Amino acid sequence: MPALVSLHLFSVFVPKTHLHKTPFCRKNLSNLATVPSRTPISSNSYSVHSNCSLSSLAPLEAILFDIDGTLCDSDPIHYDAFRVMLQEVGFNGGVPITEEFFIKKISGKHNEELAGMLFPDWDFQRALKFMDDKEAMFRRLASEQLKPVNGLNKMQKWIEVRGLKRAAVTNAPMPNAELLISMLGLADFFKILVLASECDRAKPFPDPYLKALQALEVSPKHTFVFEDSVSGIKAGVAAGMPVVGLALRNPEKLLAEAGATLVIKDFNDPKLWIALEELENKTEVTTVTT
Repeated sequence: MPALVSLHLFSVFVPKTHLHKTPFCRKNLSNLATVPSRTPISSNSYSVHSNCSLSSLAPLEAILFDIDGTLCDSDPIHYDAFRVMLQEVGFNGGVPITEEFFIKKISGKHNEELAGMLFPDWDFQRALKFMDDKEAMFRRLASEQLKPVNGLNKMQKWIEVRGLKRAAVTNAPMPNAELLISMLGLADFFKILVLASECDRAKPFPDPYLKALQALEVSPKHTFVFEDSVSGIKAGVAAGMPVVGLALRNPEKLLAEAGATLVIKDFNDPKLWIALEELENKTEVTTVTT
């Protein structure tokens, strides 16, 4: 398991009572140049886009990415880990959970929320220990089975050529985020990693995405999000940004109802590239008129 220092990732950490920006690198902390803080942002700071197309974002400044189920098709691995471990502890009378249960009740949620939901009668620390053990099992399975979402490399190159800012924003614990980003070869691509555990509230609240906007110093009016879960889409929309939903495992209808502006199958989906072309055309027109 590569250490964060070798990934060249930055984690945006601020006290949970604030949402100002204080990015740091976990390497050479003694030489850290602190970025000036900003006025804390409330969850109501940005208005929510309604029926927003990507072309309205011109000129595009940044793209924010969820990790699990967005950069990689990891939900089946999470499902396998939950199914095995929940059965071992006698959850649901020892009957294995279904994929439908996983999608509706588990996918995209933060571990602290899941601990309370799955084990309301357990001591909370015991429930959290179960979640930690489940994540360890996930990492073992992921190290053997993980694959990027189709078209991810194409999307990565498109962003790099245009010099767009980007960040990874996740409800996953740090060890998972480290592993997935490293295995996908995105250590140099993402300079900013925002963990929900380092925010006041996890997705579906907007806090992680608000923090990412501050860290990148970009406007929600010129940024959009890639997400695969209902909770993630709700978080992005609540932070004032259009969200492109990836319907790898979750039903397209479910993602659209959560507020996704556009729902695609993967990063090769023609609908995505048509939308991006329209955005670029709008940018060119805007540039000429100004």
